[in-house]
Amino acid sequence: MSTDILSNGKFDPKPILDSLPLLPGVYRFFDGKGEVLYVGKANQLRKRVASYFQKTNVSPRIRLMVSHVARIETTVTRSETEALLLENNLIKSLRPRYNILFRDDKSYPYIVLTGDKFPRLTYYRGTPNRQHQYFGPYPNSYAAKESMQLLQKIFRIRTCEDSVFSNRTRPCLLHQIHRCTAPCVKLISPEDYQADIRNAVLLLQGKHQEVEQVLRSAMEHAADGLHYEQAAALRDQLRALHTVQQKQFVESTGGATDADIIALAQQDGLVCVNLAMVRGGRHLGDKSFFPEHAEDLPADEIVQAFIAQHYLNRSVPPLLVLGEECSDETLAQLLSEQAGHTVKISTAASGERRQWLEMGQRNAQLALQQRKMQQGGQKLRLDKLRELLDMPDLQRIECFDISHTMGEAAQASCVVYENLDMRTSQYRRYNITGITPGDDYAAMHQALTRRYQKLAEACPESSRRDGPNEEGAKQDLIRPDLILIDGGLGQLHIAMNVMHELGLNDLALVGVAKGEERKAGLEQLIFPDGTAKQLRSDDPALHLIQQIRDEAHRFAITGHRAKRGKARTASSLEEISGVGDKRRRSLLTHFGGLREVAQASVEQLSQVEGISKSLAEKIYQQLH
Repeated sequence: MSTDILSNGKFDPKPILDSLPLLPGVYRFFDGKGEVLYVGKANQLRKRVASYFQKTNVSPRIRLMVSHVARIETTVTRSETEALLLENNLIKSLRPRYNILFRDDKSYPYIVLTGDKFPRLTYYRGTPNRQHQYFGPYPNSYAAKESMQLLQKIFRIRTCEDSVFSNRTRPCLLHQIHRCTAPCVKLISPEDYQADIRNAVLLLQGKHQEVEQVLRSAMEHAADGLHYEQAAALRDQLRALHTVQQKQFVESTGGATDADIIALAQQDGLVCVNLAMVRGGRHLGDKSFFPEHAEDLPADEIVQAFIAQHYLNRSVPPLLVLGEECSDETLAQLLSEQAGHTVKISTAASGERRQWLEMGQRNAQLALQQRKMQQGGQKLRLDKLRELLDMPDLQRIECFDISHTMGEAAQASCVVYENLDMRTSQYRRYNITGITPGDDYAAMHQALTRRYQKLAEACPESSRRDGPNEEGAKQDLIRPDLILIDGGLGQLHIAMNVMHELGLNDLALVGVAKGEERKAGLEQLIFPDGTAKQLRSDDPALHLIQQIRDEAHRFAITGHRAKRGKARTASSLEEISGVGDKRRRSLLTHFGGLREVAQASVEQLSQVEGISKSLAEKIYQQLH
């Protein structure tokens, strides 16, 4: 349902309020330009929407939002649970200006034990597969990979790909440094390997004492049977297990508990939500989130918004421990339905849970202090750059760089700096095609044209923003305040020509030329009028430019290397007569990659389906 009602040039909500039902649903507020201001859910739409226009004690933020409302749209749902789901999806897709926004689009890492005869220990992000055993999620990749390394030290479980495992003829380096028992060449029996897997599972489930009892019993049994070498290996496992217990985890005394602890800290307009994960009674680590548009909101509303945006369509543990009240019973019901088990939201923490919560609150406070220090440094840098360029309203900076190797696999990168931070979700890469290899000028011309063509077509005057950009806005229509070009006067002239062709002459351009001998701190800023300026090496404005330029270079070169590696992998086999697409895929699938194909002998190559002995000899000669 939608309405657009104006009375004497001012929005009159009464007609739409009178027509709204007392049913659950979602409402959306729009401004005069058609941009969404706010998305909310309600158990009774009429009462909830009317409250925005009747309250006299609303916060300044809500009062400001209501003053911009020019249109209201509503969608009726069958239940408040459906309304919560729809609200969450709309917030993530529309990113309204006045909603609390949490940025966390990445999936969380898991440790996986595969369902093979000799299970593989691996790291995984994505949707779990029932075929394998998953442990986690972990709050970050560091925590997951450190746990994997410690498990390798204790139980020496294989981590190699199946294609490598099935084609080994001798133990790899990991076996030599005591990180794998080499089941690939049968240096361990299936029974002993499975025993290590069972112990690893117990350890991942937090059952340290049970693992220790199993290992100690096996060590004593081996010693009684005069198998001293085996007993010594089990003794080393026990020592490594004790190291894990001391180093890796904060232990729970309350059994194999799975819980998430959510703590909040607020200070000087900044908000931090700290999420700590406890799995199998082990504290796996934490992660801090810094929401937008949450400055003057009550703590319970922030926490509820976090739970809704973070857990819907994501795995949920049976227990959420909060430091703030959560009165939304619909949230717990929906999470329980989604998870397939009861999800309890607890705010009355005591004992060990209270210790977890206090730890989370301390970490949230520390993260908030670090954030303030970082933003203070960034603000100083940005203020100095504004002063240098005489651009007091400078907010958004886009920087371009070109990367290639002797003209091969050319790529351009565009990185974005806005609101005192790099905006990684808005980065762009452009594959450069149809130019003379190595022509950086043509590559820059193509990248800039592709980035700003739609902006020019959309009437640049109307696309200038009044406030900070939302990441949900269509990137091609976002107008930067400043464009940095990694290069000297030649590259800057190309950028000026592109802007002239597109009719965007008012966009500010600055070239960043590398200094003498390409030393950091000697960079020169090149301006469109041909003048150049070299800043002092300790100038905060230069530090900001270096930060953005280096990020553009990093982003371009990582994309270029991936593209180049992929092209070379395909081309090396494509050059061999008799090896078409089907045989090339068979070789890469069988061995796991081009490097493994190159390491294979003629006999091993000839075992691949479709590869004769003569063709195997030809492949071997071509790759050596």
